[in-house]
Amino acid sequence: MSTETVKTDRPAPKPKWLRVKLPTGKKYTELRGLVDKYSLHTICASGSCPNMGECWGEGTATFMILGNTCTRSCGFCGVKTGRPESLDWDEPEKVARSIKIMNIKHAVITSVDRDDIKDMGSIIWAETVKAIRRMNPETTLETLIPDFQGVTRNIDRIIAVKPEVVSHNMETVKRLTREVRIQAKYERSLEVLQYLKKQGINRTKSGIMLGLGEKEDEVIETMHDLKNIGLDIVTIGQYLQPSKKHLAVKEFITPEQFKKYETIGLDMGFRHVESGPLVRSSYKAQKHLT
Repeated sequence: MSTETVKTDRPAPKPKWLRVKLPTGKKYTELRGLVDKYSLHTICASGSCPNMGECWGEGTATFMILGNTCTRSCGFCGVKTGRPESLDWDEPEKVARSIKIMNIKHAVITSVDRDDIKDMGSIIWAETVKAIRRMNPETTLETLIPDFQGVTRNIDRIIAVKPEVVSHNMETVKRLTREVRIQAKYERSLEVLQYLKKQGINRTKSGIMLGLGEKEDEVIETMHDLKNIGLDIVTIGQYLQPSKKHLAVKEFITPEQFKKYETIGLDMGFRHVESGPLVRSSYKAQKHLT
């Protein structure tokens, strides 16, 4: 079984394993209709996630809060960078209402970085979780949070509202962090995840992208680093370039290599490992409750 990567020194067609079928199914069709009818906003749709049909079919969706403009300019991310608009203090209720309308069983909440405000958005984060709990008491939650610059009083607001899963993505290996994430720090992200675990979060989670020029031993090193701080769940997927302005894909990782990382991760003792070309942070998120 080959574990070689397909190198791309210049733009190349996506390999066959990255081609996906159009989403179908009764549940997907129902949710698609509700999103269109009520002008609801999900990352699944706006980000053209390849797993949208599968996730929606299982009653899972991802929502982004704190606006659509990020204060950071990461080389991999398609979210707009600039000076964000003022906070929308009605946003928690709007998100909670969207989840109710869509009858979502498990919601993933993420956000842009808001380094422009003192609490870095953590207050609206907490209020969003509270609003979802009030309006959707049966819905379980994963919060995919920024690093909040490592400020523990902001992280504590997330811990206080007790999401079932708290996630923060490493995104890449240590050597590439400065190039890929720019304003983020590898060690700080590890510290955030470790703090969450030490403060009693039962399920912590992180994700990395492959195809940015990392080496196999660096991926395994990152997995070891995450396991050493007590992380429960790791996701590993293929990086895809959002536009020509973003970092180029250095290689397409084969399904066999992803499977190898999954086996390595399970052998390390992670509770769940999702590793595959189409895996994204919230892929099979509802499964991570067990």
